[in-house]
Amino acid sequence: MSELLQRHPEDFAEQLLAGEHSRVLVLGGNARVKSGDISKGPDQDGRPRASAPEFDALAGFFAGDQRDYQEHEAVFLGVGPESHALFGVFIHKTHRGQAQGGVRHWPYDTLEQFLRDGLRLSVGMGRKCALADLWWAGGKAIIAAPRRDAGNQAHDPAARECMFREFAEFVTSLRGVYITAEDAGTTPDDMEVIFRHTRFATCIPESVGGSGNPSAMTAKGVIRAMEAALDYRGMGGLEGKQIAMQGAGNVGGHMIEGLFERGASRVVVSELTEARCADLAQRFPSHFLEVRQAEHGDLNILSEACDIVCPNALGGVLDTKTIDSIHAHIVCGAANNALVDERRDAQHLRERGITYVPDYVANRMGIVACSNEQAGNMIDDPFILRHLEGKDGGETTEHGGAGTGWENSIYNVTQRILRRADAAGISSTEAAEELAEECARVPHPVWGRRTREIIMSLWNEGWARK
Repeated sequence: MSELLQRHPEDFAEQLLAGEHSRVLVLGGNARVKSGDISKGPDQDGRPRASAPEFDALAGFFAGDQRDYQEHEAVFLGVGPESHALFGVFIHKTHRGQAQGGVRHWPYDTLEQFLRDGLRLSVGMGRKCALADLWWAGGKAIIAAPRRDAGNQAHDPAARECMFREFAEFVTSLRGVYITAEDAGTTPDDMEVIFRHTRFATCIPESVGGSGNPSAMTAKGVIRAMEAALDYRGMGGLEGKQIAMQGAGNVGGHMIEGLFERGASRVVVSELTEARCADLAQRFPSHFLEVRQAEHGDLNILSEACDIVCPNALGGVLDTKTIDSIHAHIVCGAANNALVDERRDAQHLRERGITYVPDYVANRMGIVACSNEQAGNMIDDPFILRHLEGKDGGETTEHGGAGTGWENSIYNVTQRILRRADAAGISSTEAAEELAEECARVPHPVWGRRTREIIMSLWNEGWARK
């Protein structure tokens, strides 16, 4: 393992600031465009290539990674000259258009963790957009929170604004390859700062013409996926069901409300902060909701006896050990990358008879709600609401029968994946990957390979040397 990859992201950022190259571009092996055709890459051997020799370890890491690096076309790294924050933008397959995905502001212990998270999240975004029939590709950005952040960037408004301004300028330098949005660790106020300094942003506040916080729509989408899974198993709807929820932030709060509206009999929630636990307990009747304050790393909520387990916090909570402890029929939540190992853990869920709805199938509504803000918006937008159609084609779900309405709604895609998995004897994750791959390779009807061409233009013009 390269020593570089085990360094703290803050140390790597300082290395960039002190060296000749303040930016790094790792070009994917399938990114090159030549005579209108995709060739193997700048060195013609199909391997990733770094913009400078001192970063060859990064290219080697991607080339040797069989888990998270999946035909990514580019990884852009840079550092804010004033904030000293490390920025990363990760671009997956761009057949369907520009890469889109939120910017996550989060701490990491090593550069490898930083890179792996960006790779996995961008893959998930690509699958999410493809299965949602959006003309966007997979992208993700990460701003590494410094280890010494004792109230500086996290709480000082001036420092935070500086960091997000510099990030916006970094996004602008990519010339539209990537469109950013809100994600974990960022707020609507942060998005407003970003929008002031780059046009390549979405999920911006309503005060400046955007769609605002997408949490409520995300919650509605996850609930619709739950209904599809329940129906597929012949368990009816959500009425009388019990749900165990790990994490109840903005999305989770809306989800609890929606579950009770649909007649759920009991929701058990684990949350980290005392203030959030108190807020939830005050908002909802205690005989329907049980709130438990948990410590960091406490995953006991996943073993609660219930109908549905709902991972809503950060990813990487479902592995062999936690899956063995599950006492539920269905796992369906809003958290990205809930599985530690997608293939192994999804197969383990299947072997245990647990129906698993992949995260990028269930939680699409965040990106759907803000993906086409440039085209305007309206109340009860039919372009958005069609994603929430139930099997009757409307916003209610009857018992029994096959899915109708828009073919690419969350409900219909969820059931299509579960049927495909059972027919082929594979996990739902594998079935979802296959379907997403088929959709992701459909080229944008107008722009085709333009995003790849821009990536190659940045490489050829020496973007990393500026």
